Parts: sequence; C-alpha cells; structure tokens
Amino acid sequence: MSLDVSPALLQQAERGEVDEAAFVDCVRTSLPFAWGMISSLVAQLKVDGGEFADNQTPPPDEQARGQLLRALASDAIRGSLERHFGVRLAFQNCHRVAVFPLDPAVDDRLTRFTSIRGQLLNQSPELRDC
Repeated sequence: MSLDVSPALLQQAERGEVDEAAFVDCVRTSLPFAWGMISSLVAQLKVDGGEFADNQTPPPDEQARGQLLRALASDAIRGSLERHFGVRLAFQNCHRVAVFPLDPAVDDRLTRFTSIRGQLLNQSPELRDC
C-alpha cells in the first residue's frame, strides 16, 4: 500500500522541506482505514480518559490490514501521525493499534504493552496468519 502523493507534494519533496500538514493530509486520504482507526482511538482516549485506548477487532480485509501496516511500519508516517494527534502509537499483530497520551504517568503501561511479554500474551491461533 503506497501513498497517493500529489504532484505538488512530490515537487515540495524534490525542492527540500515538506509541509508536514500536507504530508498528514496525504496519509489521511491515502490510508483512510488506518486514519479512521487511529482518529477514533484518539477520540475514545479523550472521552474515556485512562492510560490508553486500543483496537482489538481485525481489519475487514487485506487492503485495510495493509493500510495499518503501512501507517505503523513507516517511521515517517507514524511519527507524523503521533505529532498530529499528540499521542504515542503502539502496534501488536496485524490490527491491535493503541494510542497513549503524551503523559509520563503512562510510560509503565506503554512499556508493558510494547514488551516481549505483552506481544506473547496477545497471540492466539486465530491471529497466526494475520
């Protein structure tokens, strides 16, 4: 799953610095499933509070799964999304996306979520091929 980069944004990149807001908009339009999931988790975190909000429902199809992988595996995309939404993102398996507030008080919870133990405890036979 590649980004659908406009000619204007590509020209910006060729000239040097890229406007991050334009890049984030490119991600929003290119990866709508990933964008929707992350933005809904951010909204859930703001409404519910707590240490984090996460998704545990597998994507509906391979295209949606690919969007999540693209968004969270790319340092540039992931970093831009974290800055845009003001959160830290964490990812397990093919679908378990979590958003954590930028609050040092939740650092221990983030560490547990992203730990080897956390990864192993999030495994199941149903997720083996995700």
